[in-house]
Amino acid sequence: MWTKEELDRYHRQMILPQVGPEGQERLKRASVVVVGAGGLGVPVLQYLVAAGVGRVGIVEMDRVEVSNLHRQVLYATEDVGKPKALAAKERLLALNPLVRIDTYPVRLTSENALEILRPYDLVVDASDNFPTRYLVNDACVLLRKPLVYGAIYQFDGQVAVFHHLTPEGEMGPCYRCLFPKPPAPGSVPSCAEAGVFGVLPAVVGSLMAAEALKVLLGLGKPLAGHLLLYDALEASFRKLSLRRNPACPVCGDHPTQQDLIDYEAFCGL
Repeated sequence: MWTKEELDRYHRQMILPQVGPEGQERLKRASVVVVGAGGLGVPVLQYLVAAGVGRVGIVEMDRVEVSNLHRQVLYATEDVGKPKALAAKERLLALNPLVRIDTYPVRLTSENALEILRPYDLVVDASDNFPTRYLVNDACVLLRKPLVYGAIYQFDGQVAVFHHLTPEGEMGPCYRCLFPKPPAPGSVPSCAEAGVFGVLPAVVGSLMAAEALKVLLGLGKPLAGHLLLYDALEASFRKLSLRRNPACPVCGDHPTQQDLIDYEAFCGL
C-alpha cells in the first residue's frame, strides 16, 4: 500500500504509463550504490533519491572544499570541511526522508570493493580517477552487476552502461573492453589540473541518473553497447557503438583476471 505522502511525492512519475505504480514499486525495492559524491555523483544522488530509489549507498572519502561548490551544488558553504558522504546524506534526507541512505566514508580498494558493492542491484561510477574506475568495473564484472559510467573533462563528457544486456539480448562490453589498460602516469591531467566547466557535471550526471533509472525500471534502450559523448561548447551529442571484447581479461570468453587488484601503481599514484 502507498501512503498519501508517497502518492503525493511520486505522482508526476507514477502517472507515466511506462512507470505506473508497478514501476514505482520497483524503484522502492531497488538499491543503487554511487561511487563518488563529487561533481557527477551529486546530480546522480539527487535524482535517484528524488525518484524514490529505496536504498542508496554513497562511497566517498573526501571532505567538502570551497573549490567544490561551483559545481557540486548539493553542498553549501557551511558544509566546507565536513565529510562529503555525511553532508550528502543529511541534505539528501532533507530532500526525501522516505529512502534509506548508506554511507561509506572510505577509499574503495581491492579489499573492500566486493563487500561494499555486493548488496546493491546497480552500481554508478561517478569517480574522478582511473584507479577507481578500473577497480569498480572489475568488481561489477565479478559480481555480475550492471555499471552506469560517466566521466568529464573541461567541456566534454561521456556516459555508458557497462556489463549489461544490450537491446539485442547480448551482454554488453565492460569498461576494459573500451579502455583495456590504464593511461600512463601523467598522461591525463585531472580536473584539478585542467579545470572543468561548472555546469558540465550537472548535464552528464543527469544523463547518468536517467540511465540508472532506465536500467532499474527496464525502460527504453539503456546505453549498453554504446558510449554517449557530449560537447558543451558545440552543444552536440555523438553516440558510438561498442562491442564486448572476447579477449577482455575481465569479461572475455576466457578471463585471465578473476580477482581484484589495486590500480594505483599502474596510474602512477
